[in-house]
Amino acid sequence: MVDYLVRRLIPNYENTKDSAVRSAVGRLCGIIGIFANIFLFVIKYAIGVVVNSISIRADAINNLSDACSNIISIVSFHVSNKPADEHHPFGHERTETIASMFVGLIVGYIGIEMARESLDKILHPATLDFRYVTLVILGISILVKFWMYFYNKKLAKVYDSSLLEATALDSISDVMGTGAVLLSTILSPVIGFNLDGFMGIIVSVIILFNAYKLIKEVINSLLGEAPDPGIVNKISKQIMENSEVLGVHDLMIHNYGPNRLFASAHVEVDSSHDIFLVHDQIDNIERRIKKEMGIELVLHMDPVRVNDPETEHYKRLVAQAIQSLKVKWSFHDFRIVAGPTHVNLVFDLVVPFSDPYTEEQIHSMLSERIESDKPVYLVITIDHPMA
Repeated sequence: MVDYLVRRLIPNYENTKDSAVRSAVGRLCGIIGIFANIFLFVIKYAIGVVVNSISIRADAINNLSDACSNIISIVSFHVSNKPADEHHPFGHERTETIASMFVGLIVGYIGIEMARESLDKILHPATLDFRYVTLVILGISILVKFWMYFYNKKLAKVYDSSLLEATALDSISDVMGTGAVLLSTILSPVIGFNLDGFMGIIVSVIILFNAYKLIKEVINSLLGEAPDPGIVNKISKQIMENSEVLGVHDLMIHNYGPNRLFASAHVEVDSSHDIFLVHDQIDNIERRIKKEMGIELVLHMDPVRVNDPETEHYKRLVAQAIQSLKVKWSFHDFRIVAGPTHVNLVFDLVVPFSDPYTEEQIHSMLSERIESDKPVYLVITIDHPMA
């Protein structure tokens, strides 16, 4: 049904990278979610009052909060589609990520309130009025939420939407929560003990756990998590396909939303080549990646000496020293400054964040392992892998 509505109501729906299309799909899912959640709230809250069940009423309120989350998502998709302006030159697509945070906070609040009410129900149990219509309503709720999970999950993957992913996560947690309430409703009359409050606790724990996972993912995104290795490899591969590029390093990717990626990198080029011709090729690489991947890329040229025996000799000594340490280090931008009494080895050293060594220790460890006829002095710039 939702796929049909997307095809019928959204022009150019196949262009999954278009911000206007993503916004329209998100708003459509939000509107469908509002109607579905309000419907579930009304029927579940009514039956919860009739049978005096705290877990059913809490589950109904959770559906009402989901409707509020859908309203937030609609507003978010509208704002994220706004073009870049002088105050926000990188666009507004991070609005979607921020909205996901609000959804997580709302879900967490509902979980806390449900736990509080369920604890009160355990301490002050009341008689549960069993009715078969309750099972029918809870069954309908599970089916509706399964449906919402599948279409949100599918569209989240197609249109690369963290907010639709968050909505799908919320829907599947509702399935588990309502399933626990349904189990409580069936078992309580059988065993002669009211499980309502205990199942409410289980539901609240499930909701709080999903809220924690969602908020954690959003915070990681806002703080600047490591980029997708697939994107890193694809960018590096496209850069290295150009014959003028000898190596690429210091690749950094900044994410301002699903369709707002900015990147920068250093490329090593032969210092003996015509700088204007090399610069022309660098421009071509930037334009190609912009066209094919939609990424704004800025490249910095690092000229290096190629086929210089002295440079290659000292470069080999550094590589052997690193290999003897059995560490996961790499180096780039290698050059030498040779004098009559000594040689300066100048390079950038990439050290994993997890390595415990200080810069002084790293410098000492390498110096001790480089054996040369002429004294060498290391001029090292310590880098960490950004991608």
